[in-house]
Amino acid sequence: MLKEVNWSVSRTYRSETECEPYQFYSDALIQSKSLDLLLGYFSSATISVLSGGFAVFLSSGGIARIVINDVLSDQDKHAIKQATQREAALFPIDLLNVKGLRKTLDDYGRHFFECLSWLIANQRIQMKIIRPKNRRGISHYKSGIFSDGIEQVGFKGSCNFTAYGLLENLEEMDVYLSWENGRSSQWINNQAEYFQKIFSGDADFVEYLDVNAVTVAIQKEFGDKTIGELLIEERELLERKRKFFENPLLQRTFDKVNAKLEYIIREPRFPYLDGPRAYQIEAYERWRKKGTKGIFAMATGTGKTITSLNCILQEFKKNSSHTYHALILVPTITLVDQWVKEVRSFNFQEVFKVSSKNDWQNELTTLVSTSKRISLSFIIVSTYASFVKDKFRRLVNDLPEDTIFIADEGHNLASPIVAEKLKGFKLQKRIGLSATPKRIYDPEGTQGMERFFDDREPYTFSFPMEQAIKQGVLCSYYYFPHIIRLAPDELSRYIEISNRLAKLSRFKRSPENDIIIERLLLTRKRIIHKATHKLPTTIDILTHQFQERGNLKYTFVYVPEGESFEIREEADELVADNIKLINQYTREIAKIDDNILVNQFISGMKDRQEILDQFQSGVIDVIASMKCLDEGVDIPRAEVAIFCSSTGNPRQFVQRRGRILRNHPEKDHAVIHDLVVIPDYTERNLDADTYALEKGLVKAELERVMHFASLSRNPYNAEDVFKSVCDYYDLNVYSIQNELSAV
Repeated sequence: MLKEVNWSVSRTYRSETECEPYQFYSDALIQSKSLDLLLGYFSSATISVLSGGFAVFLSSGGIARIVINDVLSDQDKHAIKQATQREAALFPIDLLNVKGLRKTLDDYGRHFFECLSWLIANQRIQMKIIRPKNRRGISHYKSGIFSDGIEQVGFKGSCNFTAYGLLENLEEMDVYLSWENGRSSQWINNQAEYFQKIFSGDADFVEYLDVNAVTVAIQKEFGDKTIGELLIEERELLERKRKFFENPLLQRTFDKVNAKLEYIIREPRFPYLDGPRAYQIEAYERWRKKGTKGIFAMATGTGKTITSLNCILQEFKKNSSHTYHALILVPTITLVDQWVKEVRSFNFQEVFKVSSKNDWQNELTTLVSTSKRISLSFIIVSTYASFVKDKFRRLVNDLPEDTIFIADEGHNLASPIVAEKLKGFKLQKRIGLSATPKRIYDPEGTQGMERFFDDREPYTFSFPMEQAIKQGVLCSYYYFPHIIRLAPDELSRYIEISNRLAKLSRFKRSPENDIIIERLLLTRKRIIHKATHKLPTTIDILTHQFQERGNLKYTFVYVPEGESFEIREEADELVADNIKLINQYTREIAKIDDNILVNQFISGMKDRQEILDQFQSGVIDVIASMKCLDEGVDIPRAEVAIFCSSTGNPRQFVQRRGRILRNHPEKDHAVIHDLVVIPDYTERNLDADTYALEKGLVKAELERVMHFASLSRNPYNAEDVFKSVCDYYDLNVYSIQNELSAV
C-alpha cells in the first residue's frame, strides 16, 4: 500500500540526490492499482527502464491511463497502430507470470513492442493522443496520480516520461500524499478532475487525434539538441541502463523492486487477474461463518475446485506463520493430476501427489516429521484408495491441526472402507464438494456425507445449475431426449428377468433373496445399458447434424461403458467388451462422411492432451469416450453431446451435462441428445406386479429427463416425446417435476 512507502521527507525528488525521480516511480508502481499520467512527451522506453515496477504493477491488476502529445518514436507509433487494429490481440501475454513479463518489458526489442501493443489492445494501458486546439505548440504536461484503491499519491515536475528524462536530465518533481494534509488532498482532487475531463474526451481546449495523425520524431525535423531530449536516442540510452543502476543512491530502490518481484513470484495468489467471483467469495465467507466446516453443493462447471482452493488461499493470507496446509481426496489418479494442476495455478509451491503411481512415502514421511518442528507449507492430493491404506493414514494422523481437508465427490466418505478410516479423524477444517449432495438413489451416502461435514440442506454454500445458467457462469442448452426400444432378443430377456423380479418381490426379504435380486437387477441394467438400437439412433442424430451444419465439429459421444466404479483409483475402460463397443461406435461415426475425423478418448492413452487440443481447435470433429470425460476434463469448446450410456446413475448425467455447458466466446448454447431406454409396452399384457415394477423404473428415468428438460431452452419437448409412455404408465410429467422440486 502507498502508505507503507518511505517517501522523500521533503516530498521532492531530484536527479543526483538520494531521492531520484526513478526511485519515486518504482516505489509508487509496486504499491499501486492504477496510474493516471498527464504527459507531454512519452516514450515506451521509460516502461523498459521501469520494467520491474511495471511488471509488478501489471501483474497485480494495475491499469495505466495515459494522455500524451502527438510526437512519438516510429516504433511506439507502430505499436499503438497495431493495438488499434486489434492485431496485438493475437499475441498472448500472461500477466500473472511476473518474471516473464519483466523480462519482456526489460528487452525493448521486437517482443517488447508486441507486448506494448497487446497491453494497449487489451486496455491494460489506455492512451489518448492530444494537441492544443487552434493553437501552435504541443501538450507539455508532466503530472500524474498513483492509487492503491484507497490512497493516492500525486506528482508534478519537470521530468518528461522518456528514458532520457529519467536517466540523463537533471530533473525534479514534487509529490502530494492524499492522507497527509488538506493542501495535498485538494491538489490531488483537482488534478483527478482535470485529468478525467481530458481523458473522457470532454475537454474543448484540446484536439483528440488518432495514431495516424502522430508526428514521428526524427533527427531531420527536430535537430540534434532536441533529439536527445525526445525519443530517438533512447535505444542507446537503454544500453547504459545497467551503469545507471550501479549508482549506490539508486541500488536500494532497485533491490526493493527485485525483492517485490521475487515475493510475487513465490507468493500464492488467485489464478485470474479479476480475482474470485462474487459467489466464490461468498462461499468462503459462509464456510468461515459455519466454523470452517461444510458442504459446497455446486453444479458441475461452476468451479468447485477453484472455490475450495480459494478457501485455502484466504486462510493462508490470515495465517501469521505465512504457511498453508491442506489434504485433498479425489476418486481417481486422473483427478489427482488435474487437482495438482489447479493447485499450482494458485502458485502454491509445495504440492505432493499420493497414489499407486507415485513413490510418495519417503518424501511425505520426511515432510510430516519435519513439520512437527518447523512450520512448513504443503498441499497433499491423494486418491481415496491411497487414503485408506494404513501407511498413509498414520501420516495423516500427524498432520497439523489447521490442515484443511477437502473431499472431492464427498459421498465417497460414506463407503464402508473410507468411513471406517475416518473414525477419530482430527482435522476440523473440512470442505465437502458435490454437484449433487442430496441423492435420492444414495440415502446412505448422503447421510454419511452430511454427518461428517455437520451440514444439512440448503448446505453451507449452494450454487445450482439454474442459478449458474442465469448468471452466465454456464451456457444455456437445448435438450432432446430420444426413446430407445429394445431389440426382440433383448426384450425377451428383459421380460424374463422382470417377471422373476416381480415374483421375488412378493417374498419376505432374506440375504439369499437379496443376492439373487441384486444379480438380476445388474443383468437387466446391462441389457438396457448396451441396447443395440442406441448405435443406429446415434448415427441418425449425427447424420442429421452433419446435413444441417455441414460438419460434426465440437461433438462428444458418451459410448455405453461396462462396470461402474466407486473407490477405485482408475476406472478401467480397457476390458474387451468396452473396447468392442467403442470401436464399433467410432467406425460407424466415421462412415457418415469421409471428412469427419473421430477419435477415442479412454483411460491409459498417452496422447490425451494432444487429442483434447486438436478437438478444441477443430482438427478432430468428434470425441467418443466412456468414463474419461467424467473426470473433470475442461473442454469449453464442446457444443454437442450425445448420452448413449444408461448407467442409472443421475450423478453421472449431471456431471456430463456440466461438462458440455462450459462457456466459450464462440459458443452461444449447447445441444444435448439423451438416449432413454423404455421397454416396448404396446404389445404386452403385464401382470400387476410387473406393471408396478416397470412403472417405478420408467418414473425414475423420467425424473432425470424432466430435471434436464426443466432447465433447457425447450422444456416442453420432453413432454411431447414421452406423452404415450406417460399415458400407459399413468404418469404425469408435471407431478414428477413438482416432486423433484420438493425434494
